Amino acid sequence: MSDETEHPSEGSPRPWRNFYGRRSGKTMRASQKTYLNEDLDRLRPRGITHEENPTREPLDLAAFFGNDNPVWLEVGFGGGEHLVHMAARYRDVNIIGAEPFINGVAMLLGKIRQAGVTNLAVHPGDARDLMDVLPEGSVARAFLNYPDPWPKARHHRRRFVTPEHLLPLHRVLAPNAMFRVATDIPDYMRQTLEEVPAAGFELIAHSGTPWEDWISTRYEQKALREGRVPDYATFRRA
Repeated sequence: MSDETEHPSEGSPRPWRNFYGRRSGKTMRASQKTYLNEDLDRLRPRGITHEENPTREPLDLAAFFGNDNPVWLEVGFGGGEHLVHMAARYRDVNIIGAEPFINGVAMLLGKIRQAGVTNLAVHPGDARDLMDVLPEGSVARAFLNYPDPWPKARHHRRRFVTPEHLLPLHRVLAPNAMFRVATDIPDYMRQTLEEVPAAGFELIAHSGTPWEDWISTRYEQKALREGRVPDYATFRRA
């Protein structure tokens, strides 16, 4: 994966941040380009990017979704299988997915069309920008499924389970909100079990058994084919 560095424009309050990972991959199919052109605009909340919201005013989630239903957040939704599955299963919940990899966004949009779900929002960018403007305590549940493992020790600081990401997540989660983590990388779970409680979360479950409403994603299926063992942890926001 390539490294990209984001810099603030002169005079902007935008924080200096590194972004590590891919923004795009192989050439998309014509249908995926159509999904991006026709569907993304209406599913993308405004006011997340620094260009649209330089003063970082909190989002009005009720206005965007048109209701006051609970809001859930999925960080890095990959191809969107889990996100669409949860949206279809929990129609009385609003779910926001954040994913900077535009090919994954296009895959998600296709799945949204097929499933006909309407309780989803999509941020095609860095989850940190989204968490900047989510109101404090506005998220009732969060998911981190098969995140980029960054296997080299010198890259572990790039993982999501670090204070740079976990402290903002703690801020936007409501008290007692659940945070679920799934991974097939033992060292990623090791770091998760160390860093997440230190950021203000309580571990309430950890095992090789998935949640009752879990759907096995393409990344989990790849892990199983390659002989890696899925691992699941549930935390409660203190």
